[in-house]
Amino acid sequence: MVSANKRRLTSVQIIVFFYIGLILFSSILLYTPLFLQPGVQVSYIDSLFTAASAISVTGLTVLSIHEVYNEAGILYLTLLFQVGGIGIMTLGTFFWLLMGQKIGLEQRIWIATDHNRSTLSGLVSLMRTILVLAILIELIGTLLLAMLFLVNGYESNWLDALYYGFFASVSAFTNAGFDLYGNSLQGFAHDYLVQLIVMLLIICGAIGFPVLVELRTYFAYRRAKMRFTFSLFTKVTTVTFFSLVGLGALLFFLFERDALLQQMSWHEGLFYSLFHSVTSRSGGLTTLDVGLFSTPTLVMLAGMMFIGASPSSVGGGIRTTTFFVIIATVFAHMRGFKDVKVFGRELVDEDIMRSFLVFFVAVFLIFTSAMLIVWLEDLPFHQVLFEVCSAFGTTGLSAGITAEMGPAGKLTLILLMVIGRVGIINLLLFLKRHDQVVRYHHPKERIMIGQ
Repeated sequence: MVSANKRRLTSVQIIVFFYIGLILFSSILLYTPLFLQPGVQVSYIDSLFTAASAISVTGLTVLSIHEVYNEAGILYLTLLFQVGGIGIMTLGTFFWLLMGQKIGLEQRIWIATDHNRSTLSGLVSLMRTILVLAILIELIGTLLLAMLFLVNGYESNWLDALYYGFFASVSAFTNAGFDLYGNSLQGFAHDYLVQLIVMLLIICGAIGFPVLVELRTYFAYRRAKMRFTFSLFTKVTTVTFFSLVGLGALLFFLFERDALLQQMSWHEGLFYSLFHSVTSRSGGLTTLDVGLFSTPTLVMLAGMMFIGASPSSVGGGIRTTTFFVIIATVFAHMRGFKDVKVFGRELVDEDIMRSFLVFFVAVFLIFTSAMLIVWLEDLPFHQVLFEVCSAFGTTGLSAGITAEMGPAGKLTLILLMVIGRVGIINLLLFLKRHDQVVRYHHPKERIMIGQ
């Protein structure tokens, strides 16, 4: 007979089931006429895809949401962006506190799991800080974008400007990648101020909540004239994040300068390159038709989306710290070091092993999914690879083939979006049954590796 302790769900399984349950519930709501434009009908698989994309803050769509959903449906989608981006436990903590409920040990474990935290201390205060920062950033983004929409003639009155500005701000900060114009941000291709605000919102969401919290603490220390030292996590995350943005912009410009950017001025080429490098972190918004990109650009952006955003952020992928640890480990071994030292600190062996584990599982998922879709859908491999990396990285950039896929292809992308949202480590913990007790060891023997 199975004991009660063994039947009990782990915190990871509870969080994953929360997200899956919300996706299924939302797919039913988005399928009903309550949220649809008059006379519009959609298939359930498309409603499921939209719900999964919204909650995983991916942005891949098989529908034109401004033509399919009414204002209630669009506002519900923005709520899903918040749940998926900020985290279901952050909002859950807010409602628990609002109702005067005590946050117990079990709830703290759920919060730690949802936000990839290794300690239970200070979690409630952290969730409150994250929520306040998110609301403040989205509010500032809403006001700035609304003002630009109105002043530059995109909208004719303040009410519409605020409506579109609010949706654009939430979509950008949570890296959801949805838009209400039907062509992403292509209508703002020459409005550099709108692009700059959107890029800053994407960066704030993708760089990671711990970085934002530490930055807030840093300015508080500065005002008090106290010394503050950033954590290793913040240093690694910031250096890797902005290095990838710079590298992506440079490669985009080099690959497209004799093609898509050939007839454009230097400042147009600069903003196109920079914007699409930033959005490939996890943003999903675009100022150009992705279908026009050259194959090298698509492959490069697929790699950027595969890496994704930072841990404990709104984005997906293997995460920037995973990429950094792998690169640092390889270079350390190339130089003959057995230990990996960065920024005056030494990396823990367990973190190194977890990084390679995440990378291997992610590569396996990406290529297995790509091969499956190519086999089932008979689509070009480089476009499928781009779409698969976009789903796994919860980015939302599309080469325009998602809507052409059948149910099997869409379900594959849905699975990747969910995995990208919960993370590889949580996926493995979700599948793990229980820790094995090792009572004996076999003799060890070396084998040849790599040559």
